[in-house]
Amino acid sequence: QVTPELAQTVDDMLETMYHARGIGLAATQVGIGQRFLVIDTRAKDDQGQPTAEGLTDLELQVKQPIQIFNPEITHKEGDTSYSEGCLSVPGYYEEVKRFEYVEVKGLDKEGNEILIKTDGLLSICLQHEMDHLDGKLFIDRLSTLKSSRIKKKIRKHGYEMEEDSELAEERA
Repeated sequence: QVTPELAQTVDDMLETMYHARGIGLAATQVGIGQRFLVIDTRAKDDQGQPTAEGLTDLELQVKQPIQIFNPEITHKEGDTSYSEGCLSVPGYYEEVKRFEYVEVKGLDKEGNEILIKTDGLLSICLQHEMDHLDGKLFIDRLSTLKSSRIKKKIRKHGYEMEEDSELAEERA
């Protein structure tokens, strides 16, 4: 059930996602053990306003930002790959194989059932964020060699945070 408190939480998550310059955020990434996520894959113009630039015909049919509770993939087809990064693993990117097209059902923030039929970056992002809800990171979808290499770099060097360099510049 979507409560007013959960509806407020997804609004807060959107704000957090935008602040971090992300395109998706799952509840588990912010310490909430429930199944909901937010997504907005639209490009932004010079004033930070969303544009339709680069969206596929199917992506254009989906109202964004997406706030979806209990998302479930009901249909999937095709194969694609994309160089993915993650707010949970900042500074690391790797090619990940995903389904090209997905249909996802769930509840919107008013508690109404929704069905999203999409491809492109939105399809990839939905799958990526739903992985978080299942306790997986994009590095868990890599070969053992690639995953081990990234984990070794993280242990040795930590995370490469863009914000750290920006904060250092602001303080200087």
